[in-house]
Amino acid sequence: MSPVGSVAENWSLSVYVLGVLAICVIMLVLPPFLGGRARGRAKEDPFESGVIGQGTAQMRFSAKFYLVTMMFVIFDVEALFLYAWAVSIKQSGWLGFIEATTFIIILLAGLYYLWRIGALDWAPAQRRRHVLPHVVNQDQ
Repeated sequence: MSPVGSVAENWSLSVYVLGVLAICVIMLVLPPFLGGRARGRAKEDPFESGVIGQGTAQMRFSAKFYLVTMMFVIFDVEALFLYAWAVSIKQSGWLGFIEATTFIIILLAGLYYLWRIGALDWAPAQRRRHVLPHVVNQDQ
């Protein structure tokens, strides 16, 4: 089979590749001619979601943020596994049920451990020890 015959058989792929190349060339060549060239102090500021940034990017975060991220990933993966198990519950039978129950028990043990070491306590230690009087009885 010759290369010309191959291109003739796959004409749609050829048109697609040529279209992609044309779009790439257009995107690289036209913007300098079409875009504005105005400079100003406001155009040089970083801009994120409608909010002008404050401070620097080298801010230090508490390790609690990373703990919450890791807990989210762990329990998100748990939800993924349990969803897959729920979809195939008839095929997995009682053995699958026992495995899923063991999986949930292990994750609950991990959650209990995180709770016991204080990984879920976000309040500062002073606020946890001394409850403010005006917060206790708000219903009265």
